Amino acid sequence: MLRNVLGKTFRFLGYTVQYGCIAHCAFEYLGGIVVCSGPSMEPTIQNSDIVFSENLSRHFYCIRKGDIVIVKSPNDPKSNICKRVIGLEGDKVCTSNPSDFLKSHSYVPKGHVWLEGDNLRNSTDSRCYGPVPYGLIRGRICLKVY
Repeated sequence: MLRNVLGKTFRFLGYTVQYGCIAHCAFEYLGGIVVCSGPSMEPTIQNSDIVFSENLSRHFYCIRKGDIVIVKSPNDPKSNICKRVIGLEGDKVCTSNPSDFLKSHSYVPKGHVWLEGDNLRNSTDSRCYGPVPYGLIRGRICLKVY
């Protein structure tokens, strides 16, 4: 009786660990559903829009200018941000705000990307915290679900 109960318990734990590993790999390497919040990507992505983020691009270094990416926030590592890639390593980018009279430019360092929100007047992005390391990219948005 005890052997039967222990056998079922260990089988259940084994299946739980297996399915947990499969789920982890799917969300880490394939992608997942993300709910975007905040006004920084308006009008492209509205507050509370649901999008699908695929993660293979970042592993194969296929992120390009114009892609919208999910990134670990440089200011708060516990949260993610959604921004558009404006510049890749070696690119010359404008580092000043749109309202500034004198424009300043800089080059994106190796291993970094320059990110900006589509709503430039209401976005905290690389103009505030500088170039973002490529390793902070979590995924690329490829589909707006709702």
